[in-house]
Amino acid sequence: MKKTLIVVDMQNDFVDMALGTAEAVQIVPKVKQKIEEYRKNGYEIIYTRDTHLDDYLETAEGRKLPVKHCIKGTKGWEIVDGLYVEGCKIIDKPNFGWPHWDREVLEDVQIIGLCTDICVVSNALIIKATFPDAAVSVDSACCAGVTVESHNAALKTMAMCQIDVM
Repeated sequence: MKKTLIVVDMQNDFVDMALGTAEAVQIVPKVKQKIEEYRKNGYEIIYTRDTHLDDYLETAEGRKLPVKHCIKGTKGWEIVDGLYVEGCKIIDKPNFGWPHWDREVLEDVQIIGLCTDICVVSNALIIKATFPDAAVSVDSACCAGVTVESHNAALKTMAMCQIDVM
């Protein structure tokens, strides 16, 4: 069975810049270790990158979250130093969940990254709905939410939808 690690939005703006949190900073070493484990075993690694343009504040999301972040080409948009494995696929997604996971072959998927309660849960649910027979898991130690409470609520939601929460 093909194993894939999906690293969701481990970008500077979500770790220690515009929308960063202490919890996000704390998971970086664990995320790095998980990526290295998958790399050493020759498994597939896919990164997602939240990607907005200069007109972000005029978008539907920008009107509800009026904090410019992950603007394409900025330092905040970049993946945190030391996490990207050269040659791995990067998906630039303009919103919470990538609707085109059906373009991938996903059989045994583990999801890590930011934010548990927004983009991680969105992508996990899309993947599980698209590939109902796939093994889909989330490593909670390699995720952080906007708040600890919303992180835990998202983990519960995913578990209720037959996503294995570790």
